[in-house]
Amino acid sequence: MSKISIKRAYDPAEPADGFRVYIDRLWPRGLSHDEFHYDLWVKDIAPSTELREWFHADSTDRWDEFVTRYAAELKASTSFADFKQQIAGHPVVTLLYSSHDREHNNAVVVRQLLDVR
Repeated sequence: MSKISIKRAYDPAEPADGFRVYIDRLWPRGLSHDEFHYDLWVKDIAPSTELREWFHADSTDRWDEFVTRYAAELKASTSFADFKQQIAGHPVVTLLYSSHDREHNNAVVVRQLLDVR
């Protein structure tokens, strides 16, 4: 099992990050392709556009429901199953996200599902 960390896309890359995976659908605003370092970009496991827009309309009060809905999307996704296989051989994986909120973002949900054994 890989060690799974999470980090904002805007934080500097470090060797300890291991295999860096960007898991948002949209490119991180304000970062150039030269500035942002990642090993894999998996758009297909990002929250659906509808879910992302619904959550951002009131992220404070909708977190618990977002977690439930997003987890359901991931569990039904063949892309998420493929993603788990892609990272299986990496001892350290860092999930990269763009949100300003370090505690309430899609990477938190993905990490929770990856830690389930």
